[in-house]
Amino acid sequence: MSGSSKKLPRRPKKSEVAPENLCNFCNGKCCRYFAIPIDKPTNYEEFDDVRWYLYHERTSVFVEDGSWFIIVHNSCNALDENNRCRDYAIRPQICRNYSTSKCEYDDLFLFEQYFETPEQIEEYANAILGPRPGDSFRTPKPSRNLPLL
Repeated sequence: MSGSSKKLPRRPKKSEVAPENLCNFCNGKCCRYFAIPIDKPTNYEEFDDVRWYLYHERTSVFVEDGSWFIIVHNSCNALDENNRCRDYAIRPQICRNYSTSKCEYDDLFLFEQYFETPEQIEEYANAILGPRPGDSFRTPKPSRNLPLL
């Protein structure tokens, strides 16, 4: 093997870093998405609204502690190449309120429910509400034009 292979330093765990220094090791996870609470869907019309969200790129919906959220996976424009805020001194209040005690530094995203596609939310709605009004609970008959296997 030619050349030298340089081993990357191990990223410390959150518990190993003083809270005031945590941002020095962070990949800016909290600045790469935002989540907004939504009403829990209770009927097909409301599930269709959620399905509409999921037709958009870089969105998903999750349920945490019984509350529903839409998440938009999109990085903040003020995040620099070192995962630091270019506008730190004039950052919005929501950023000022965020503290390292709430930091997702090494958290895994584990939710009660997580939906990434319109098909997933439709399947969930069918499981919760049953078939849509007018739909049969049976699968449709196969088309006569399909070749036999």
